Amino acid sequence: MKQWITNSWNAVMNDNRNPLSNIPDLNTRHMVMQVLAWMWCIIFSMSIGSITVFAYSAVAHSLLLAGIVITVGTFEIAKRRPTFFLDKRYHTPSRSRGYVWVNGKKVILDKNDPGGEHE
Repeated sequence: MKQWITNSWNAVMNDNRNPLSNIPDLNTRHMVMQVLAWMWCIIFSMSIGSITVFAYSAVAHSLLLAGIVITVGTFEIAKRRPTFFLDKRYHTPSRSRGYVWVNGKKVILDKNDPGGEHE
């Protein structure tokens, strides 16, 4: 039973196994999957007969897809540029300009001071 469910899921949702795998461009393939997802949101909400259901469904799907896109993007950056998250040049905006404001007065910082708020 579990294998049948997995195969059914992949036949529809896995763009490397469903008929959309014939589309060579991954971005186009992804867009087609997005359009199909929205189409099914509309079909299910209209079959219930409520535009409110569609609104909730659209918002929920948007949040879910946004989370997936952000996660995949983060994973891709980690895979391709692992040092991206270890940038040693980080400074707060006020420190990166070479001065800070203390009690309304501009205080010039030492040029050798690395800055940052956790030193």
